Amino acid sequence: MSTAVENIAAAAPAEADHGRTERLFAAQQVKALSLRTSTAAERIEKIKRLRQAMFDRSEQIYKACHADFAKPAPEVDITEILPVVMEANHAIRHLKGWMKPERKRPTLLMFGTSAEVRNEPKGVCLIISPWNYPINLSFGPLISAIAAGNTVILKPSEMTPHCAQLMDDIVSDLFDEDEVTVVQGAVQTSQHLLGLHFDHIFFTGSPAVGKIVMRAAAEHLTSVTLELGGKSPVIVDKTADIDKSAKNLAWGKFANNGQTCIAPDYMYVHTDILDSFVEAMRKAMTKLYGDQAQMASNADYCRIVNDKHYARVKSLIDDATERGARVSMGGVEANNDNYIAPTLLTEVDRESRVLSEEIFGPILPIVPFTDSDRVIDEINAQPKPLALYVFARDNDFIDKVLSNTSAGGSCVNHSMVQFLHANLPFGGVNNSGLGNSHGHYGFKAFSHERAVVRERFSLSFLFLPPYKGFTRWFIKFATRWLV
Repeated sequence: MSTAVENIAAAAPAEADHGRTERLFAAQQVKALSLRTSTAAERIEKIKRLRQAMFDRSEQIYKACHADFAKPAPEVDITEILPVVMEANHAIRHLKGWMKPERKRPTLLMFGTSAEVRNEPKGVCLIISPWNYPINLSFGPLISAIAAGNTVILKPSEMTPHCAQLMDDIVSDLFDEDEVTVVQGAVQTSQHLLGLHFDHIFFTGSPAVGKIVMRAAAEHLTSVTLELGGKSPVIVDKTADIDKSAKNLAWGKFANNGQTCIAPDYMYVHTDILDSFVEAMRKAMTKLYGDQAQMASNADYCRIVNDKHYARVKSLIDDATERGARVSMGGVEANNDNYIAPTLLTEVDRESRVLSEEIFGPILPIVPFTDSDRVIDEINAQPKPLALYVFARDNDFIDKVLSNTSAGGSCVNHSMVQFLHANLPFGGVNNSGLGNSHGHYGFKAFSHERAVVRERFSLSFLFLPPYKGFTRWFIKFATRWLV
């Protein structure tokens, strides 16, 4: 979702905390063995403690998020605390059912046996979490890992240090370190952790760093869940409800200052409604954050996380405008707190970086279209995105887009809310991710599905040598009729 660690491969490992980290890892390996037989009640109790901490520590969470990137308290509630509580509640309600062995009917060939799938803990898990939703994207996967019965080392991003320290404090208060612990540090710490033989790695970050994580995991044949990102396109058809679409897109794009992996990244708008839609977007943005003069002082609008990312986002606007793009609203203003206004770009040159690089900031470029087939071809020519959004009232158009494109997830006539649906998988495809999270899917991500067959009175003895007479006949019969 964001770059949790950067340039891991190029960093030299630090030695200072390696000894402690390896002692923690060894202790968790021992503890993981005993957790294999932990009950649903024991796991639920741990999840309840973490859920309660979200309420007890809410004021501290507000302060930490504001200190790191001026995130307003209501947005912290919506995007940090609420998802964690939702994840916890869903696991608490359903964990007993998830843990039950799944009975499987025998096939003809397996007549006389019984079979089941047992979900067993993977063991010692590493969660590397990002900076853009530091609490949510750390504790959400942690709940899934606990539900599945694992031990966890959590590595939060160093780019949001106040949130990282608060999570360290919370975890230290709630868990023994041989069960769940936080390891803080920068690139060198991440590199060292990736060198350990974890049983599962759950990484949230950029596709570039995801490849580094996957290469490191391959050294130990460690399973991975990669929640990545990419450029999530939006298609606004001429049949769309213009005002409703603009309102939902303005919120989805500019919440958290656009620093969201599933935020609308660039937008195709049908030429028949282009002018009216741009005006509707301007009105929606003004309603959310005030007019141009008010936006910089609006407490409901957070900031770019640091100077480096501010410079990167600013350079995308500069590049686009130098190539002829028109700033229909927003832009960069002189500031000293990493402020970039919600920005709408039109007349964008196709060679602009803003149309090829993941934006991860408050810029929404608009590309007009008339031919939906060309739009679909252009989307399919790019790496598969984490999200794709369609705004239309024409169901045939909606079905055409969904059937002819690929994405981790999609919304029709809204954006980003798929993340909050506890019964849906959340994950990417290829460049945008590997595996799923949330709810039952998160539980399975941290579980091994173990197949168990119980012999009762099967026909397996009929396959044994010597291969003569009836045995040879039966093998041929089974090959033709019993499979």
